[in-house]
Order: sequence, then structure tokens, then C-alpha cells
Amino acid sequence: METLSQIALTFTPGLGNASIRRLVDLYPDEDIFALPKSELEAAFSNHQSILDNILNKSGFPRAEEELRFCEQNHIRPLFFTAPDYPERLNRPETDDCPALLYVMGDTNLNPERPVAIVGTRRATAYGIDNTDRLVHELKSYNTPIISGLAYGIDTAAHTAALAHGLSTVAVLGHGLDRIYPAENRNLAKQILASGGALVTEYPNGTAINPRYFPARNRIIAALADATVVVEASDKGGALITAAIAASYHRDVFAVPGRLTDTYSRGTVNLLATNRALLVRNADDIAFQLGWPLLGQQLSLDGMKETPKLSHDEQKIVNHLKTCDCQPLEKIAAAVDFSLPKAASLLFNMEMAKVVRTLPGHLYQLVNS
Repeated sequence: METLSQIALTFTPGLGNASIRRLVDLYPDEDIFALPKSELEAAFSNHQSILDNILNKSGFPRAEEELRFCEQNHIRPLFFTAPDYPERLNRPETDDCPALLYVMGDTNLNPERPVAIVGTRRATAYGIDNTDRLVHELKSYNTPIISGLAYGIDTAAHTAALAHGLSTVAVLGHGLDRIYPAENRNLAKQILASGGALVTEYPNGTAINPRYFPARNRIIAALADATVVVEASDKGGALITAAIAASYHRDVFAVPGRLTDTYSRGTVNLLATNRALLVRNADDIAFQLGWPLLGQQLSLDGMKETPKLSHDEQKIVNHLKTCDCQPLEKIAAAVDFSLPKAASLLFNMEMAKVVRTLPGHLYQLVNS
């Protein structure tokens, strides 16, 4: 299907992201607008208005305008069937993600190890400093930084990525004919100049509307393998992003703060209710996501650090080398330990970053 037809689908009244995806899945090698009328009538027998809109090509005038805008401004309309469309947005759990993205910039949207960093628009010095420190540490892992170009922590995340030589992607809640907030226009230009990208699902001319920002947040969460909340009050967009990331089966991390600080209430609550993992440094993220642990390989004086294992701990390691991952009960049975003893040993080994816990309470060797 040609680009114009792909864009026209998104402007066809009655068709949303999910219905466009289903329709294209039904006719993967066809231009929907070129299908025989009888075929369309069968597909939309209960949706006469949508059928009429497709037959009348009612979305084409606006699509032609949008395509011209894209060509004039070096914007890529990226349909979900394109090879360079973000595969993380095409997974079963992210079926609410856009059928079409507008991308300004040439960065790879399918990188290794992308991390989203979000937080309050009213960032404190503590939050900005921790954002910069974390991004600086993530440079060792060559981690692309995803955020939303908003005031506060978003701005700090993009700025830190630029300062430390990391690629960064800003997801917008409006069209690419404008930048909001206007104060971040120069930051947006720097992102593009550094090889990053601006991404949105909204066509040009889309007005700034607060209700679009929670929808924008689902793209931020979906583009990343993990979301880090640096600072947040007890309500706000960062917590929405964290909840969406969890629903997409992505890890959520939170930077701890003082209990009495307004903009630590959200992160403290995430940690207290086990909806986020505590993050102290980049290695905490790497450990949870199964990346090679660069920080753990060196001690403070630069010498290699090898965790010292007891005889019993080594028995567990030897067993786990024979399998990918196992629950506590099977590990205990395999090494002939009681459940409490095995649980205690595994806890100590997890703290030493010898094993990690996977969803389903499974244990796996780090770097296995």
C-alpha cells in the first residue's frame, strides 16, 4: 500500500488504530482503497458509515495535504508494516499503539537497550542532578534515552543525553509543525542535529490539548525496555507513563527521595507498593534487564571484583548453569536444600548480583 493510502486510512472517519491494524492484517498485500466494493461490503456489513468513507476516499484530501507537509519538512510517515517501524510498538501487549507515526530525524527506532526517563515538570535540583548522573552512567551501556520534551525531568533527560553523547528521542503530543513548550525549540533542534528524532502520532495542525499527553505517554513507555521515574508528585503524567509501561510488561524503576518532599511522593509510593524497582545507578537497570554488568566488573580501585560464593551458593550456581531459569522449589529439590535455606541463599546471591529474579518468581544466573 502506498504511503498516501496509509495516511488516508488514519484520516478515514470511523477507523482507529486498532481497526486499521486489523484491516491491514486481513489484507496485508492489498491497498484497502482498491479492494472490490463487494469485499469491503462483506468486511463492513455492520458499519455502513465506515464503508461509505472508504468507498468515497474521504480521508484522501487531508492525507494529500499531510503528505506534502511531510515531504517539505523531511518527515517520515512510518506505517506499522514498515521494516523500520518500532518493533516494540508492534508487540501483542502494545496493540493500542499508533498505526502510523510521523518521524523527524534519521535515528534508528529499533535500538538496543532504550530507556525512558520521565518525571515532574517541576523538577528540583535533586531530580535534575540524579537525571544527569543516571544518564551519564548509562553512557557506558550506549543507552538511547526516550522522553517527552516537557518541562522538568523530560528536559533534563534530553539535555543530559546530548551532553553525554547518547541518542535521544522526544515523543510529542502534537504535530511536527510546532514545538511545545516553545522554550524547548532549541533543544528540539539540538536533538535533531545530534542524530536523534522527534516522534508523534499526530498530524500537522493538531492543536495543543492536555488530553493528548497521556496518549503520548504510551508511546514513550512502548519505545523503551524500561521506564525510570525520577521525580513525581502523587499525581501526574509520569505515573501514567509508569502504569502504562507496567501494562506493557516493561520494567519500571523509581529514584528514591525524602518522604517529606512533594515531588518524591510519587516515586516513594511506587516503591512502597512494589510497582517500581529502586534505582540507585545504571547497574541496577542493567542487572534487572539482563545486560552485561559493566559497573560490577570493576571495584573502586579499578581491580576486577568477583563475588565470593559459599560452598552452598556454588551448588546453586552449578545447578542453574544446567538450565535457563527455575523456581525456588525446583532449585531447592535439585540441590537437596530446604525451601527456607534455598530462599535465604538465593536472596544473598541476588543482592550480590549473581542471580536475578524473573517474572513468575523464577531465578536465573546473571549474564547466563
